[in-house]
Amino acid sequence: MALEAWLWLGLGVLALAIELWALVDCLGRKGDHFQVAFKRTKGFWTGLTAGAVAVGALGLFGSGLGTFMLFQLAAVSVAAVYLADVKPALNELKGSGGSAYGPYGSW
Repeated sequence: MALEAWLWLGLGVLALAIELWALVDCLGRKGDHFQVAFKRTKGFWTGLTAGAVAVGALGLFGSGLGTFMLFQLAAVSVAAVYLADVKPALNELKGSGGSAYGPYGSW
């Protein structure tokens, strides 16, 4: 029983880390890049990823184990869609995976 509780705790921490990664990445992007890449708006993705972090934190630090399980699955799915679909499309706008030389790659 204790092993199962540790497993769920570990999965919850991993899911929350993925959700935070998606939110931090989304906040660091320029708003007009989302529309150029045809990926909705920055506000849309910021709201979704922030909601995913909130659900992940409530599920992890909430009272009952497994209470928010379905919502946690939806939250980590939102973060995964952002990281697997939106982030690569935005990186293409920056060129070579987002260099530090400006919004369109190296000079």
